[in-house]
Amino acid sequence: MSQLFSKENKEAFFGPLFANNPVAVQVLGICSALAVTAKIEPAIVMGLSVTVIVALSNVIISLLRKSIPNRIRIIVQLVVVAALVTIVSQILKAFAYDVSVQLSVYIGLIITNCILMGRLEAFAMQNGPWESFLDGIGNGLGYAWVLIVVAFFRELFGSGTLFGFQVIPESFYDLGYMNCGIMLTPAASLILVGCIIWFMKAREEKAAK
Repeated sequence: MSQLFSKENKEAFFGPLFANNPVAVQVLGICSALAVTAKIEPAIVMGLSVTVIVALSNVIISLLRKSIPNRIRIIVQLVVVAALVTIVSQILKAFAYDVSVQLSVYIGLIITNCILMGRLEAFAMQNGPWESFLDGIGNGLGYAWVLIVVAFFRELFGSGTLFGFQVIPESFYDLGYMNCGIMLTPAASLILVGCIIWFMKAREEKAAK
């Protein structure tokens, strides 16, 4: 049991959440952060979808790594990811159709997500299934919380809602308050991601001192 939660395994899980966050530190997966964060619900679904796909693909590739010829390893990784993305896409269409429509092609484009392919090549191909699973969960959740934070501010200040429910009181609008239209544009998500990156870098520098 102690080996399952060794220092290295804890680092594989907790590292990507903050210190080595795939979006805020490694600056990966930015495209989807710009595209699916106008509302918080699709951002959560995208984050969870990526988490599940990264974790499962990491485990599968880790189990197969010793039997995959080096020259076709990328092809095998793409096939595994494509199969998982297809399964997740079909599940969303069956049980969360409205969200699936909002996410549109971006679920299918998970296969091109730099985070996912990077973890398969850099971690799963060199480590066991359990370590790869923890790495996948950690990177997926690290990606997810950035999307959710960005979506929270975009929906709140852009639409005055959260999860589609009105949050900013009508009395504020009666007094002249207006929703910030720029929050509904991709530019706003880029600015918010930049603020998160700045915060993470400042936090890292402060910790180093």
